[in-house]
Amino acid sequence: MTALPARPATRPLVMGVVNVTPDSFSDGGRWFAADEAVRHGRDLHAQGADLVDVGGESTRPGARRPDEREELRRVVPVVRQLTADGVRVSVDTMRSRVAARAVEAGASIVNDVSGGLADPEMAATVASLGVGMVAMHWRGHSHEMVDRAVYDDVVADVRRELAARVEALLTAGIARDALVVDPGLGFAKTAEQNWTILRDIAAFEQLGLPVLVGASRKGFLARVGSDAPLPPDRREGATTALTVLLAQAGVWGVRVHDVAAARAALAVLETMGASE
Repeated sequence: MTALPARPATRPLVMGVVNVTPDSFSDGGRWFAADEAVRHGRDLHAQGADLVDVGGESTRPGARRPDEREELRRVVPVVRQLTADGVRVSVDTMRSRVAARAVEAGASIVNDVSGGLADPEMAATVASLGVGMVAMHWRGHSHEMVDRAVYDDVVADVRRELAARVEALLTAGIARDALVVDPGLGFAKTAEQNWTILRDIAAFEQLGLPVLVGASRKGFLARVGSDAPLPPDRREGATTALTVLLAQAGVWGVRVHDVAAARAALAVLETMGASE
């Protein structure tokens, strides 16, 4: 099984988000029903998503976890149908059993926002499955991460902690060419810390692995160009601007809610010959 799709020469990969949850910050449960989630995944694929990321657990600040049985019920049927339709799917989960069942249903990448920390069996499971893994920087579950946004130097600290996770995953048997790192914007990070990471995103390429960035509609974008906080669905302009800047920085992938907007912005870069 091919672990990771290659980054196109002129743009990053676009990962479209399908939240099969009742409490996502970005859509409030709009795709919670399996048939609606599948329809949305098909739409994202048709709009140009290179990957569709299916998740059954909200990770917004303060969110409480569903139990494993419920997460499986939400995720597996959607993964199975989308892959049957020819969509390349990643599964957004912190549980090894959910990862294994999703891969059995056709997922080719495990996107673990905890980088394998939340479930001690995750690393060995991914290694045995032979699929790709996105390892995100993480310091704790949603209900506790706000209190953990304390760093001496946020870029250096996050990079060091990510490097430690990479070494642990390699030791567990995951191939280096199967790994992607994600600096974890919004996870145990303040708005200013997120901006600091984005300004120095190239520092994470020093880990020698592809870099995925998930900035789409997150809370630190709520006041960009506005005196009053913008709701998630009005943060798309800022998200798309970041997509362009991240493409110019050469990241491997961007995780977005509005695939059509991302692909249009990237097409402008390609037309202008500006992307690297």
